[in-house]
Amino acid sequence: MGPRGPLPTTRITKTKINGPAKKEKKWNVTIRLPMVMVMPMGAAIVYKLYRALTYGVSPLVYLHLRWRKIRGREHPLRWPERLGRPSVSRPPGPLIWFHAVSLGEGMAAIPVIKHCRRLRPDLHILMTTTTHSAFEVIKNRLPSGVIYQFCPLDIPVAVDAFLGYWKPSAIIIIEGELWPNLIMGASKRGIALGLLNARVSTKSFKQWSGPLFRPLISLLLSKFSLIAPLSTLQAIRFQLLEASPFTINFSGDLKYVHEYDESEGDIGSIEDLKASLAHRQVWMASSIHRGEEKVMLAVHKVLMQKNPNLVTIIVPRHPQHGKEIAQKLQKEGEVVALRSRHEKLMPRTNVYVVDTLGELRQLYKLTPIAVIGGSFLPGLAGHNISEAAAAGCAVLTGPHIGHYSNMVLAMQRLNPKSVLQVSGKSELEEALSQLFSDARVLEAQQMAAKEAFCALSSGIIANVWNLLNFHVFRRALC
Repeated sequence: MGPRGPLPTTRITKTKINGPAKKEKKWNVTIRLPMVMVMPMGAAIVYKLYRALTYGVSPLVYLHLRWRKIRGREHPLRWPERLGRPSVSRPPGPLIWFHAVSLGEGMAAIPVIKHCRRLRPDLHILMTTTTHSAFEVIKNRLPSGVIYQFCPLDIPVAVDAFLGYWKPSAIIIIEGELWPNLIMGASKRGIALGLLNARVSTKSFKQWSGPLFRPLISLLLSKFSLIAPLSTLQAIRFQLLEASPFTINFSGDLKYVHEYDESEGDIGSIEDLKASLAHRQVWMASSIHRGEEKVMLAVHKVLMQKNPNLVTIIVPRHPQHGKEIAQKLQKEGEVVALRSRHEKLMPRTNVYVVDTLGELRQLYKLTPIAVIGGSFLPGLAGHNISEAAAAGCAVLTGPHIGHYSNMVLAMQRLNPKSVLQVSGKSELEEALSQLFSDARVLEAQQMAAKEAFCALSSGIIANVWNLLNFHVFRRALC
């Protein structure tokens, strides 16, 4: 249990009588009242306020959902699932629900789901995500028989309808989705809860540690049978937020686990692209956010002066951003190929823009060098570097890496050459110039990244499965 300041005390006065005359003798007794005695009342009040608020705004949430559907941000046909309305029938028998917010977390859950299907074919699996982009990619990656729905919004009507219909035996949440109505509703129904790849950002930790949210967060965490944190720092944060030490167990980072299959991208076109790049110098800037393309294209222009045969592959975080980058470069006279249009690489093409989703792991196989975006501007928090390492790329990243610092440090501890972190544009130019000019340095960094990945990815799924079996499934499926 984390520090909370001085515990409340009370003073008790006792009176002792000696003989006929009354002599008052006082003892000062200090009684320490553990905060857990007063926590439930405060947490209950905060939760009731939250539930009442979310119930009251439900009509507005419904209108907002319709507006998002019109804007193309929700699935045009399946958006009612966000209100807890199912689109398929529930099969009879025990059902385990896996939930992930977006694409990265969803991809991390798939190996666990596959393992579960192999070892417990008697269990039905329900998978949910929140974002439309994740749905479009993950729907083709799940094993046969897995039910895929959109996660309900955390409003009472939607959550109650969802839990009442699907009746899961256990809920496994990936990373940090602590929705009060969902967690409290599951607990009320006796549904076991597990949290994998558990993390709390620095910003959230500061907010949740405050007097308003801390009682509620402590209450929510008390409902979990298993919390598997990403790192020792994350474990400490969960303990300071008063998660039970008995529920906190390490398993390894699921984002190290990669399973390649033929559904990941257009394999044929990727092989054609690989052949087109065979005699070119190539590097990739992946998962870049708005504004970072300026850094990458500025570096590209510098490198082109020394390497006119260069091809820079740009993979923005969002496909629309890729289309905008290509249009801007074409107006400037650059010869650009856009992946969604199936444009071929010509001898004069120096920039290849990928404006599609779900192909990144395969695309990493095209390049010896990968610069991971989401890390070159303040306010960003990095992206998964292990996918590039798994493909055997020399891995570079910027200074703003957020919770991915755990992954970077873990790989660098195994081999300092496995990940090169640069401070910005100038250092990135210098590092890439050296990699292109010295084949031995490039090969050493590629090998270091691959070896570090292999060491860190070993045994994770087995560890996760053992923890789920012991802490969650044993209770849920008894």
